[in-house]
Amino acid sequence: MHYKLVVFDWDGTLMDSEAQIISCMQSAFTDLQLQPPSRDQVRNIIGLGLREAVSQLHATADEAMIERLFERYRHHFFAEHSPKADLFPGVEACLEELSQAGYLLAVATGKGRRGLDLVLDQTGLGDYFIATRCADETFSKPHPQMLQELIDFAGVSATEAVMIGDTEYDLQMAINAGSPSIAVSYGVHTTERLLRFNPLACLDAIDQLPACMHNLPPCSTSR
Repeated sequence: MHYKLVVFDWDGTLMDSEAQIISCMQSAFTDLQLQPPSRDQVRNIIGLGLREAVSQLHATADEAMIERLFERYRHHFFAEHSPKADLFPGVEACLEELSQAGYLLAVATGKGRRGLDLVLDQTGLGDYFIATRCADETFSKPHPQMLQELIDFAGVSATEAVMIGDTEYDLQMAINAGSPSIAVSYGVHTTERLLRFNPLACLDAIDQLPACMHNLPPCSTSR
């Protein structure tokens, strides 16, 4: 049996949005006269849902403060002055090649729905994906819900789906869902950190993915 479904993380895997996320998060804290988190602290939470991310960055925040930080982060993210985020080189060609090869493609992201829909529209990539799931629609990574929902929607088994991501949250989610994963080393978590989760491969560029998929051994048929 060959793999049928390829599920992508978004930030740090398909889009180079690290600088944008760091800037918006630090600005949100500054707006509320809080000590902004460091770049490394923000990099570490990229991939989580916004609520989980804020809770890690401000461990003593109550619900009201979390909501205020949410609002200020969203304000900066959707503002015209928000730093520009671009796709990593080769993303669209990679998606086209995988689609032409017959793979079903999907997205599982820590972004909220409004944010994902915005970047799908800006990049024109939405038509490549049969379905997408966001952290404000399901549990945040590494909980397996968003991946499981995509697997169910595609009508495949967990072992026929491959999760592609740049963080340990992506790879742990795959483990929790019973799916294999492929790591990418150019995102926010180090290669050493990613390899602890035993991905099938660790790629240095997204354009390596089609060849990697072609060369993978047959997947398990167990459900």
